[in-house]
This record gives sequence, structure tokens and C-alpha cells, in this order.
Amino acid sequence: MPKPESWRLNAASYPVHLELQTRFQDMDINGHLNNVAFAALFESGRVLLNREVRPLEERPANERTMVAAVEINYLAEGNFPDPVQIATGIGRLGTSSWTIVQAMFQNGRAIATCDTVVVCRTDGQAKPLRAEMVAELETKLVKPA
Repeated sequence: MPKPESWRLNAASYPVHLELQTRFQDMDINGHLNNVAFAALFESGRVLLNREVRPLEERPANERTMVAAVEINYLAEGNFPDPVQIATGIGRLGTSSWTIVQAMFQNGRAIATCDTVVVCRTDGQAKPLRAEMVAELETKLVKPA
């Protein structure tokens, strides 16, 4: 795995932040946060961003989004009971998809990054994103610091 670009390790690069408490059940046999915990914590950050961009009650009934790919890069061990900060933003906008980029921080250091490709389907097909959705997503673009 190549080392992440330096801006990925700077929480100020991301427009959305969430602090989450780690749980005892998140630990592996070695006493570190396990890979399932990392995935769940990133998911919480992703859902927060999606709700800010596209409130459920404002979505067209024929429009659905789905996760097409998730890549998590583990940079350091995470520990219980320390909380983590999830930093989230939009990294790329495509024709019918976007990439959510995230970083997880604990005690001031980056411990993981995550890239998630989300595809929007309208009437069961990939179609170009609505102009309103593009405008909303653009407000959450990362700003490499």
C-alpha cells in the first residue's frame, strides 16, 4: 500500500467531522480495534455525510444509492476506550457516482483512511446525477490542506 497523500492525514481537509466512542466489543484478541469496527465507524461517518447532502425526505422515490466499492487502509492500531474522529468529504464526482474519502483519527494521529464509491441509480439504471445533487455534493468536496 502506498503512503497516503499528506492532505489525507490532515483532518482540516475534510468538511464533515464526527467523534465516536469506541466500544469494548470493538477489540480483537490483541486488544486493538478490529477491522469490522473500523468499517462500522467509517460507515457512521459516511451516513452522516449522505444525510447532510441528501435528506431522506427530499429524495425522489425512484432514486437509490448503493455502495459499489470500499477500500480501507490501516495505518496504525486503534485502541479502546479512546474515541475516534471520523473526517469525511467528497473526493471525486463522476457522471452517476461519487467517491467519499475519509480518515480516522485517534489521539491526534491518523489511524486509517477509507475510500467508498457510491453509485446513484434512477429507475433501476445508472443515469447522470441530477444537477441539484451535484450542487449538494460539491459543497462537501475535500479541500486538501
